[in-house]
Amino acid sequence: MKKLTKEDISQEVFDLYDDYAHNKIERRLFIEKLSLFAVGTLTLPSLLSFMTPNYLDSILIKPGDPRLKSEFITYDSPKGGGKIKGLLSQPAETNKKLPGIIVVHENRGLNPYIEDVGRRAAIEGFITLAPDALSPLGGYPGNDDEGRELQKKRSREEMLEDFIAAYKYLKSHKDCNGYIGVVGFCFGGWIANMMAVKIPSLYAAVPYYGGQPTAAEAEKIKTPLLAHYASLDIRVNEGWPAYEAILKKNKVEHTAYFYEEVNHGFHNNTTPRYDEKAATLSWTRTIDFFREKLKKK
Repeated sequence: MKKLTKEDISQEVFDLYDDYAHNKIERRLFIEKLSLFAVGTLTLPSLLSFMTPNYLDSILIKPGDPRLKSEFITYDSPKGGGKIKGLLSQPAETNKKLPGIIVVHENRGLNPYIEDVGRRAAIEGFITLAPDALSPLGGYPGNDDEGRELQKKRSREEMLEDFIAAYKYLKSHKDCNGYIGVVGFCFGGWIANMMAVKIPSLYAAVPYYGGQPTAAEAEKIKTPLLAHYASLDIRVNEGWPAYEAILKKNKVEHTAYFYEEVNHGFHNNTTPRYDEKAATLSWTRTIDFFREKLKKK
C-alpha cells in the first residue's frame, strides 16, 4: 500500500485537525467528520494514524546525547501550580556562563517534541528550561489527546505564572549569565507574548503562531520580538495587525515572518503539518535572534 504523504490530504483535513487540536470540537465529532474524507484506499484508520504525532522516528537530538547535560528538575511556582517539573539542558562542555532560553510547550504538556526542542536549543550554546505545565496534574500523560484534556483543567493565567517562575529559576541558575529569552509554540506562543508583557527584563521573545495579548497588555511590552506565523493559519493571523500597530506606535523592536502555504504547527516535525523548509528557516532565524539579543552589551 502506498505510504500517505501530506500532498494526499486535503486542506480541509488539516483545518479539521486544527479545530480538534485546539479543543473546538470533541474527538467523537472529529472522527465523524474525518470519516467523510475516507475514500477508496484512504481509510479512516490510515487517516487517523497519519495525523497522529510520530515521536519515535522524529526526535532530532536524542535523550542522552553526549554533547549535552540534560536532566529533569523541579522548581517552585508559588503563584502557579506549586512544584513544576522541567527539562534543563545545556552543552556538556563549557567554561563560561550561558544565555538562557525558556521553551514553552503547546496545549498538551511537555511532550517528546518540546523536550527535543529544548535539547536542540541547548546544542546551539544555551542553557534551556522546558517546563511541564501539567506537573500539578501528574505531568504529560504520554499521549497528546490526554494531555490536551488535562491542560484544559488548568487556567492559562496560572500556567503563565509557572513559566514566569521558570524564568526566575533560570535567571538565578549558577550556569546562566542572566540574559534570557523565550520561545513558545501555539499556546506557548501566547505564553511567549505574555512573558514579554509581564517581564520587563526579558531580553527576547519568539512566539510561533501564538495568540496575541490584548491591546492594554501589548502597551506594556519593551522586549524585542520575533514572531513566526503560518500563512494558512487564519485563526491566529487575524490578531496580528492590531498587535503590530501597538508595537510600531511604541517603537518596540519586532519582526514577523509569514511562511507561505504552511499550516499552524509547521515547526512540529512529528506531525504532517510539518514543513521542513519553513521549520528550518524559522529555527535558523530564531537561533540567530537569540544569539544577537542574549549577549552581554
